[in-house]
Amino acid sequence: MENEKDEQPSQRKDHRTDAFATKFVDKTASWQQKASRHATAKADKPQPAGGLDETPIPDAPPGYTLKFIFHRGTNLPMADINSLSSDPYLYVQLNTSLPSRHKQDPYMRFRTPTIRRSTNPVWNCEWIVANVPSTGFKLKARIYDEDPADHDDRLGNVHVSVDSLYDNWTGIKEEQYKIKKRMGSKRAYFIRGCAAMFNRNVEMSGNLVISVEMLGKTDVGNNGGRVWTIGPCAWSRHLSPMIGRLAGTKEPGQGKDGAKCERYNFQANQFQLAGPVPPPLYHRYVEFKPFIAGMFTATSLRGRILNRALHHQHSRIYNYDRTTVYGSFLSPSKDMTLQFLDLVHYDRGGRIFTYVLTLDGMWRFTETGKEFGIDLLSKHTMHSDVNIYVAFSGEFFIRRLKTPHKEPFESGQETHPAVEIDGGPPHADPPSDPAYYALYIDNDSGTYRPNAKLLPILKEFMQKNLPGLKIVTLDCGADAEKMGKLKQEQRERKKAEGKGTVVMQDDGSSLSSSDEEELEHRMREFDEEEGAGGAEKEKKRKKVKRVAGMPSWMSS
Repeated sequence: MENEKDEQPSQRKDHRTDAFATKFVDKTASWQQKASRHATAKADKPQPAGGLDETPIPDAPPGYTLKFIFHRGTNLPMADINSLSSDPYLYVQLNTSLPSRHKQDPYMRFRTPTIRRSTNPVWNCEWIVANVPSTGFKLKARIYDEDPADHDDRLGNVHVSVDSLYDNWTGIKEEQYKIKKRMGSKRAYFIRGCAAMFNRNVEMSGNLVISVEMLGKTDVGNNGGRVWTIGPCAWSRHLSPMIGRLAGTKEPGQGKDGAKCERYNFQANQFQLAGPVPPPLYHRYVEFKPFIAGMFTATSLRGRILNRALHHQHSRIYNYDRTTVYGSFLSPSKDMTLQFLDLVHYDRGGRIFTYVLTLDGMWRFTETGKEFGIDLLSKHTMHSDVNIYVAFSGEFFIRRLKTPHKEPFESGQETHPAVEIDGGPPHADPPSDPAYYALYIDNDSGTYRPNAKLLPILKEFMQKNLPGLKIVTLDCGADAEKMGKLKQEQRERKKAEGKGTVVMQDDGSSLSSSDEEELEHRMREFDEEEGAGGAEKEKKRKKVKRVAGMPSWMSS
């Protein structure tokens, strides 16, 4: 026992891992300090609440107005092995040294129509851009092969760089630029390579022919710090019978026996308005839920999933295929107003449309509403292609006026809807004078919540681009009762005019035969349950959506 008391505990020998443990503790403390400083800095940094953003346009001297002309392509690769050809189009991005109001502002972009089955396409498309700075520009032209059933294959790139612009700049006249194959589809170039092996006339290298004309100095006013599209005012109509079947949207048509009918077809529209968009029209998304910021910025896992899903949904709604219709106007005119009225079917059917106006004046709109089966189609996030900033958003509808020289709310004025008026739908063709119509447009958008004080500025911009059409603005807050009554009248008119018509599936559907048969079967089941309870109807509706390949969480 005495020996045990005399024994002292032996000191543990140093181990080589002790140094690592000490360093790890010190490193952990350092990380905690950095995280604390970062959290404090982030909390102190003012975050925009969303909605109206009053950040001014950066000051810059006046620039130049340029006309870009995309003439043609030669010796493009063959993306379709069956036809040994391609369906090429150009997707162009213009970069300048002008600072943007925020780094999230969208790029200046332009798309040409698609040329069918050609490796030597001729576009001859013009794009007029104002206020390009004297420091020049960089033009990135990407050539794609349109493939609605799959993803579009990139056929190559062309870059055009101009270091400086000045008053006597001579421009670029039908210059041939070699297409860079590095980012192109390997499959497309493999097909062209095989063709070149058996035909000496087939070349591997393609070219893109571009011109740039100087149109003079830009009269900028208070817009000196940005570029914008002047024209042409191009429009496109995108049709989807599949989505029309799901959403229940129809358009008038004629059956094989000549009888009046309606075809299932969902229509999405894009209309480039003549710029510049007024500077005060500048709105950011509102973070009304915690996951919203991640969805727009794609910074979290959930946000990235939602962001990709909405980008995909946008590309499907505004899908380009053989049924897409293109057109353009050099500048706003009466014909341009009539084309807009044609896109919205004049005053037929009591339609209500959801719209987004981008910072460069691209107006996107589709027929939507609370009564639709696919609620996602009414989301401004999808229409904006998940853009953080837009100019304006909301809903609109068209009404025909009994007396064209009177204002819509003037005493004695009647409108269709809600009153039956001779000389137009539903019993006759619509009048071809824009003075007979009024555009009712509001700021009813929970995503961006446009400021009601800017509605007069929006009205002035619309009047400039749609001459002859009467514009009525509605504040979703102050005019909520009036707006609700008008929209309810639109819905009632839609129900009334939808009765007694034969419904047909459009021949342009891209459904496979098996999918179409299954969809028809599910829709018949749904129709048979029309008189059943709401829960049973909703169950059938979800079945139809799953057949179409639409995730249930993306539907209403």
